[in-house]
Amino acid sequence: MIVSCAILMSSSAFAQQVVTGDTPEQQPQTAEPDRAFSDTATDDQPAAIPEASSQTTDTRESLSTQQWLARLATVSQTRNFQVSFVQSRPSGEAIPYLWRHAHLADGSTMEQLNLQNGPGRELIRVGDVVSVFEPDVPPYSLRAGHISGPIPSELLYQPLQLKDAYEFVSVGRARVAGRSAQQIRIVSRDNSRFSYQLWLDEQTGMLLKLNMLDLQGKLLEQIQVTSLTIMDKPHEYFSRINPSSLPKPMAMSPRQPRAHGWEVSYLPNGMDEVRRDIRRLSLTGQVVEYKMFSDGLVDVSVYVQPANEAIGSDLILRHDLNTFLTLTDGKVQVTVVGKVPLKTANAIATSLTSKNGNP
Repeated sequence: MIVSCAILMSSSAFAQQVVTGDTPEQQPQTAEPDRAFSDTATDDQPAAIPEASSQTTDTRESLSTQQWLARLATVSQTRNFQVSFVQSRPSGEAIPYLWRHAHLADGSTMEQLNLQNGPGRELIRVGDVVSVFEPDVPPYSLRAGHISGPIPSELLYQPLQLKDAYEFVSVGRARVAGRSAQQIRIVSRDNSRFSYQLWLDEQTGMLLKLNMLDLQGKLLEQIQVTSLTIMDKPHEYFSRINPSSLPKPMAMSPRQPRAHGWEVSYLPNGMDEVRRDIRRLSLTGQVVEYKMFSDGLVDVSVYVQPANEAIGSDLILRHDLNTFLTLTDGKVQVTVVGKVPLKTANAIATSLTSKNGNP
């Protein structure tokens, strides 16, 4: 496996000012290699990973899926690393990312996620504050424990919280990007959602590959790690971040959940309501009641409005990974949006009832 460090390409001039110094990096930074890598690695000669002993391999093969997932959560939260990965879909171009994580001596953590194509988009987390830099938008910060990116946060940091919704099935050993890996299938317990294939690095526990598959097993999306470096010390990039230059986190006043006159009587196993609100649609100006449901891997949004105020007729649409379904029953119009099969979106939409129990 090639051990490489990518050049930081800031997504805005402000992002460059956050990092000490007026110019972006001109040369790749050589990170201190993990002990698992050869101590003689150089920029010209990528480090080779020694083959694990048969005793070590037997021990790793005996780990349960829960133990493998616990290893993933540990390395994602406690190690210093740099990961390059590509997000791709059969119908679109591949999107490359650079992801870095630092665990500092005082126990705090920092993180960076950088979109490598086009004008760029960059997220920097210092502690529990995530700052976002993207073209044509003023930089801003939010309070969050993790950066939200293409890899689901729940899978990285709290994978065992997904066990009510999904079953984790060990498939066995494989090779990904030249590394030995453990393959795990992630299957919806009630067959109401898409499934996943997960490959974890045997040596570190880090994610190497993640496939999302439809109900027929067809590939919908793939995340593929192209380089992985685990370090003893944080990457030099983090020492140049000036936290005082980051935007102050936006003040988010807590909202009391608004009372809605409806509920859905069907949800996939492990999916719960995580948000509700009254929203005004930007395109039409209509006011709708909104709820979001999540199982940790998948979010589903439900919008409801009186049928006599609705614009447009019933609609069924698949766009990339998302299903859009709009149904009208004479009283209300309900729209369901999410990365779920059509049959699941339809089951949610048709289970709508008023609070007094009437459909």
